[in-house]
Amino acid sequence: MNTFDQVQTPTLPPGDSQVALSPGHLLDAPLLDLLAELDVTLDESSITDPEFTGAAVVTRDGVVLSMRSGQPDWERDAVARVLLSRVHNVPLSPLPEPYRITEV
Repeated sequence: MNTFDQVQTPTLPPGDSQVALSPGHLLDAPLLDLLAELDVTLDESSITDPEFTGAAVVTRDGVVLSMRSGQPDWERDAVARVLLSRVHNVPLSPLPEPYRITEV
């Protein structure tokens, strides 16, 4: 069984998020609308390893989600929402096995 990693940098400092984000809104909003609302940049990663599912990078200019090119839409959606929940300190249930979040 492969283990997939989502690597993420630390969360946004308190007060840096312009939007109060509830778990319901995070899970129910269309992903592209959510990314626009949160001013998140979505980039295709140059990493092609199927064990890499995405990364959230917090910079002084905002949040960048870097997702593997060609990954299934359902996986991209789920991973993006979990990464955003971590960045914005929104409690969500963890992804099921074989996924795991690694903070660096």
